[in-house]
Amino acid sequence: MNKTAIKNFSVWAREKLISDIKYKASMIGITEDGIADELPQSTKDLHFFDIGTKNYVEISSDEIEQRNTLVSVIKKKERDIQNYKEAFRYLVEEVAYTWFNRLIAIRFMEVNDYLPSGVRVLSAENKAKKEPDLVTTPFDTDLDFTSYEQDRIIRLKDANELDELFRILFIKQCNKLHDILPDLFEKTDDYSELLLTIPFTDPDGIIYHLVNDIEEVDFRINDEMYNYDGKIKADGQVEIIGWLYQYYNIEPKAAVFSRASGKKISKEEIPAATQLFTPDWIVRYMVENSLGRIWIEGHPDNSLKDTWRYYIDEAEQEPDVVAKLEEIKSTYKELAPESIKIIDPCMGSGHILVYAFDVLMQIYESYGYTQRDAARSILKNNIFGLDIDKRAYQLAYFSIMMKARYYNRRILTEEIEPNLCFIQNSTSLSESALEKMGNCKNITQQLISDFEYAAEYGSIMNISLSETDLQHISQQLEAVKNNENIGNLMDIMDCNEIINTLTPLIKQAKLLIQKYAVVVTNPPYLSGSAVGAKLSDYLKKHYPNSKTDLFACFLEKGSLMVIPYGFNCMVTMQSWMFLSSFEKMRQSLLNKYTINNLMHMENMVMGIAFGTAVTTIRNCRIVLRVHIII
Repeated sequence: MNKTAIKNFSVWAREKLISDIKYKASMIGITEDGIADELPQSTKDLHFFDIGTKNYVEISSDEIEQRNTLVSVIKKKERDIQNYKEAFRYLVEEVAYTWFNRLIAIRFMEVNDYLPSGVRVLSAENKAKKEPDLVTTPFDTDLDFTSYEQDRIIRLKDANELDELFRILFIKQCNKLHDILPDLFEKTDDYSELLLTIPFTDPDGIIYHLVNDIEEVDFRINDEMYNYDGKIKADGQVEIIGWLYQYYNIEPKAAVFSRASGKKISKEEIPAATQLFTPDWIVRYMVENSLGRIWIEGHPDNSLKDTWRYYIDEAEQEPDVVAKLEEIKSTYKELAPESIKIIDPCMGSGHILVYAFDVLMQIYESYGYTQRDAARSILKNNIFGLDIDKRAYQLAYFSIMMKARYYNRRILTEEIEPNLCFIQNSTSLSESALEKMGNCKNITQQLISDFEYAAEYGSIMNISLSETDLQHISQQLEAVKNNENIGNLMDIMDCNEIINTLTPLIKQAKLLIQKYAVVVTNPPYLSGSAVGAKLSDYLKKHYPNSKTDLFACFLEKGSLMVIPYGFNCMVTMQSWMFLSSFEKMRQSLLNKYTINNLMHMENMVMGIAFGTAVTTIRNCRIVLRVHIII
């Protein structure tokens, strides 16, 4: 994999997309300096704006509504952060990221022939042809066109307006992909469509560089590639999604850390400040010695274990410890693959979960499953993930679904929703909607209250409700959905409000409340003194022993999320092992849990070397001789 080419493209693509989106926004009277009002001569169906050019700009039909939505979103963000320029910048960044995610997803799918129609969107099967196959043969795709759209396509082709034709077809393709990947390809009939400019004929454009700067082999999942021991590995190049995500965020990360010291990191900046792609070998070490170990302890299988290069056998132990370990292992003898739950509570682009999928696939196959059935079960039963960054969540969602597609070619049409989500703030329910929750009214209100600042607190949140409470809310929500006696418009509006408000909250609450056999992640490293007041107060209240740094809070939280004898495996700073500020946390962890192994390593972030360790903690208390790897 040519990481230099991937890095250069990602950094450049971000700036290019942002520049193009700003220009397109300026052409409809929206800039970082303000929003132009429509001119008096505007009509209901045709709006005019003075943007300083010779002629007034005019927009019509759907574009009027899209612009109005864009203005509304910017103003809402401005009210939230009390700064118009920052609100405008945030909006532009969001749209740029949205289209970047979709572009690399479509490139990945077309290279691997995962697009339902089999017609390439950004390139041509014939490498000598510059025009994408989508433009050449739009009617050979699975896209549905109205007669008006068919006529317009023909007119644009005849007039050689191929970039506009490509833009229309690309948006059409994204909307079609909503059918199989709804959480990445959301319907684009909104302001993001209005701001899209991606000409394929421009040699300085993002399409040209995506297709030509990164070799197809770096996207290809079906080529035979080999592990260090010479055996074919299945993961292919899904890893490229993570590297693109990491490199895309290099400059935002640098911008956060280059500011004057003492300035707090806002909730919007936390993802950029803490994103760090985990190298493949570290991912393998963590997953093999947590998820892999749980299975091997109950189902000794050298043929399976020998495929895991980074798996480490137990150190030699005292007889009483050996007896205790055998007791633990006996609890896993009846363990079935479907019952193993693994979560990455700050999953980023999903790299750890993607490799966990491969290990689970090996476990399922050793248990007698076919790859097709195993892929379906892994999505439904085994893999869980959370993140506060919606864009990262979308890439993790895509990566996991592509991994499933590798093993089961029909999986994208089976409408299986993976157990992943980005953590959202709650919004309040109107009093009339809340009343429709009946006996669940109070616990519903508590659910909403718990998630008021969820997007800032993330996975370290503590939920006050129980699984039983969630079940009651879910049952009442289903009753609201299935109520056939809704007659008036107000009742319909209340029901839609309940469904839209509670559905994502219930899902993220479930993922935070339930227990897991394995918690594995590369948590954010961020000093508790650098975060905003609200998050700082939350850490002091709920994580008094680990509040010094977010990674320590995650280490503490992860240990609470695992089942008895389960594993909490994280990349951590070494500092928690010796600094006085972590003394109470150390004492608490060592009194309750067992450190199973430690691996020391040096990392480089922003040119600064720092020591880290992979810390694997088991949810039980025994005196264990530990492997310490340097």
